Amino acid sequence: MYLISELAAKASISRTTLLYYEKQGLIKGRRLENGYRYYSEEDMQQLFLIQQLQSAGLTLKECQSCLDAKLDKRILQKRLAQLNDEIEKKVQARDLLLGLLGERSQKNLHNTLNKHAPNVYLNWLHTQGYSEKDALRLKWLSKDMNEHASYMEDFMLVFETLARWGPGTQKDSLKAISLIATETMNHILEIGCGTGTSTLLLAENSKAHITAVDNEPTAIEQLNERVKNAQLNERISPVYASMTELPFQAKSVDAIWAEGCVYIMGMENALKQWKPLLKDHGVLMISDLVWLTDSPDEETKQFWQADYPDIQTIPKRLALFNKLGYEVVEHFSLEIEAWQNYWFPLKKRVQELKSVMPESQALLDIEKEISIYEKSAAEAFTYQYFILKLTNVR
Repeated sequence: MYLISELAAKASISRTTLLYYEKQGLIKGRRLENGYRYYSEEDMQQLFLIQQLQSAGLTLKECQSCLDAKLDKRILQKRLAQLNDEIEKKVQARDLLLGLLGERSQKNLHNTLNKHAPNVYLNWLHTQGYSEKDALRLKWLSKDMNEHASYMEDFMLVFETLARWGPGTQKDSLKAISLIATETMNHILEIGCGTGTSTLLLAENSKAHITAVDNEPTAIEQLNERVKNAQLNERISPVYASMTELPFQAKSVDAIWAEGCVYIMGMENALKQWKPLLKDHGVLMISDLVWLTDSPDEETKQFWQADYPDIQTIPKRLALFNKLGYEVVEHFSLEIEAWQNYWFPLKKRVQELKSVMPESQALLDIEKEISIYEKSAAEAFTYQYFILKLTNVR
């Protein structure tokens, strides 16, 4: 026989809980002549059974049903489904904590934040101590704070020997240059110039001064060397700066040239932030990744939705330009040759490095991207060149 205090201690539950169980008829105490309530060994074992059922996540009411009749498998199956859902959420929470502690990949966290809270995510990366450049690179390239430094080291090793850091042809660039009417321009600002492939073309096919901006030091170094060799020092000014914090005065340029780099800021942000730099009726040449179909294959769709969530169809881009005060002068698509100019040398470079860095995540990501190019470039998606002119003069 157990006093209520003894039973409570033995079952590791409170006196109040025991009284509640008794009120519900789960145990049956007896009051003896001395006035004390006593409970039997059967009550003790009944409590043990209830605790076992509760450990499976059953409510007290559900436990009572299991005690009073045969097990109701519908109740158990429902609780099992709830428990599996809770376990999955706990596993995700554990993985997230391990990721934040540097012991697990952060890719899932990155993909979720980049899709649902891209601006807040970028600001949070700044709070974690990343510079503007590294925050943007982490957002678009490494996608993992834990691996960022080693990832970027491998990434830059791949690209440092390549002339092109994006798809294109000289023919397409010359076509775009002809459409911005360079003969009337004094100052062209090139954003995301890379090593200067288009920079030299702009200088050769206009009389304007070219200010070429990039936030990668090795690219600016290579451009400086090319400018020197071409004896264009008085025509081209390479500038190391971020496209999100351009150090230029309002209404200071006749045209902005932004080839294959707008994804870093997002199209709408770029259109708004760069607009004040243009003189009245200034021109913006901007190229952006677009869908050429409303129904791309699932693999290609999932790849670009993860790597560039802002990808849109051409009609949607045209509507955005009109909304933000730009007139579309002309637009055209890159053909497959432009993609091959980019991915053939890139693929060769990756093969050269695989033997010395076979486990590199940067190489694996680049290989995956190349496979998407080979499968669908210029059919399901491409870069579209848009020549825009300011219509809302301030």
